[in-house]
Parts: sequence; C-alpha cells; structure tokens
Amino acid sequence: MSHLNPLRAHSLLMILQVPDDIRHQYETGIHQAFPELDLHVVADPVQADPYLDNATVIVTHGPYLGARAGHIYSSAPRLEWVQGIGVGVDNIADHPKLQPHVMVTNIHGTQGLPMTELALSLMLSLARKLPRTFQNKLDHRWERWPSQLLSGKTIGIVGVGSIAQSLAPACKALGMQVVGVSSRDKVPHFDRLLPRSELLSAVAEFDYLLLLVPYSPETHHIIDRAVIAAMKPGAYLINIARGGVLDEDALLDALRERKIAGAALDVFLKEPLEPQHPFWDLDNLIITCHQGVVHEDVARINVPIICENLRHFLAQDWPGMQHVVRTGNKPVVLTQQGK
Repeated sequence: MSHLNPLRAHSLLMILQVPDDIRHQYETGIHQAFPELDLHVVADPVQADPYLDNATVIVTHGPYLGARAGHIYSSAPRLEWVQGIGVGVDNIADHPKLQPHVMVTNIHGTQGLPMTELALSLMLSLARKLPRTFQNKLDHRWERWPSQLLSGKTIGIVGVGSIAQSLAPACKALGMQVVGVSSRDKVPHFDRLLPRSELLSAVAEFDYLLLLVPYSPETHHIIDRAVIAAMKPGAYLINIARGGVLDEDALLDALRERKIAGAALDVFLKEPLEPQHPFWDLDNLIITCHQGVVHEDVARINVPIICENLRHFLAQDWPGMQHVVRTGNKPVVLTQQGK
C-alpha cells in the first residue's frame, strides 16, 4: 500500500518483556513490513520514556507495564491505539490513565495450543511430583512413590473462553471429567457448565482447579480464602490467568498448612515475583514465570496480525481492525469476535 505515507506521521513503540530473540523477531517482522515506519522496541517500560512524546501506537501486554502503565499512558499525548499481544487487556483498556479516545485491540484465537500445553505440563508435574524428582537428582537420592493418574480425575476450569475450549478436549482425551465455571450455557467437550454463583459449592469435587478467567473488578479474588478452604485436601490449584483473580495470601497460608496438595502459578499479582517472596520457598508450589504464550513461534504468529491491523490503522480503515476491544473515538462496530 505505497500510497500510505502516514508512515512518517506515526511512531510505533513496542514494550516487550520477552526473551531477546523473540523481541528481535517482533522488531524484524514489523520493520520488514513497514521499513519507513518510526519504530522503537524496548525490553522494559522504564526504557520507554524517550519515545513516549511521539508514540501514536504502542504494542505491549498489560502485565509488562506493571505499575508504570499510568506513567506510560499519561506521557504519550499522541497515542491513538494500543495493540495488546495477548487475550487479556487488563492494565490497558481498564486503566484510568488511558485516554478515552484511544483504541485497544488484542490477539486471541492463537493461544489455545501453548496454554493447553502449559496447563497439561503443570498438571502432570504436580501429579508426578516432578519438582521432587529434580531435587532428588541434585541430591543423588534414589526415591520412589506412587504417582497419580489424571485419568478419572475432575478438573474445574474457571473461565470458559477460547483457551479453555482448546484445553477441554485434551483433558477428555486423558480420561478426565471436565467442568466449566462460566456464564455460558453449552460448550463442546465439557461434561457440565456451572454459573459462578455455584463455584463455592462445586469446588469440593475438583481434583484440579484451573484458572483461565480474565481479570476485571468482577473477578478480583474470585478464588478467595473461602473457595480455597472448600477445596479437597488432595486437590491442586493452577493459575495461568492473571494474578489478581487469586487471593495469593490465602493460597500461601493453605500451602504452608498443607490444606491442599499443591499449586502451580504462572502469573502473579506483582511481576516479576520478588526474590524474597515466600512463594519461592514452598516445596508444594511450582512457579513458572508468566511463560504461558512465550514460545518459539509466538512472534511468527503474532506479527502478521499486528501488521494487518497496522495497515488498516494507517489507512484509517477502522472497521477493518481485528479483535477490537475498545473503539475509542473510532467508528468501529464491535463484533463478538472482538469482545
């Protein structure tokens, strides 16, 4: 689209807390598609300040901005559009410092496979006590114990979106009963769907409680002290959603007191998790560092979506924008896909 030379009128800032090679793939992909675009890529929001005055587009992920989100938004007077690189747009679309006219888009429909693999790997690691196995190797200790099977177990998934719909058939293939906690009425591969109002009474039957619900004021601490107390003593809790949906203090107490068998956390209220946080010292907790969709092909998958949205943005073709979460002042009709 060579007739577009609004390229020179726009500046794109990418704030990506990902491994260097993945960040480079994002940068290279955007630069190859738009060689004349004023493009800046930083690894941390503290490095963004020199580019905020001119930034009209920011590509990032809400958790990457952390407590500096408000500073980023209020220091970018020309900002027109934020492209999220994940499904969740918390700390972006819901942030009070983001001006009402700014459009927000996300990327969804591509995370099902990596998140399914993460969920399965965490469940299997908990069931097989793999952290204990790894420690035994370091200690040169030969020890055996009866492992648990996933077959015959019940998984309760809180939040039944596209990722849960990818995960459910994989759980069924392993012989699990799959129960969803959601406002949806019927979804393939789920044995049952329950409203959130029944979570507290239902959780006692789950062997695995898996969190996939988006973060919002309505889901803040949806898994609270009461829900954790209602879990089976032999159950496991896995959070691969957002840190804010879980009362981390309540989980910490439950794990310390062995009220549940264990947990696995990929996300935290404050990231990165501080080195002195007591979570690190628990032997019944697996920690992964927000690895859910950080995989070898993530940039290859996401860059074409970002570029396609960028082409429409530069052409002021607002209805052509994909996965619109917030229109700002643009004449866009939100579709079900973009919600």
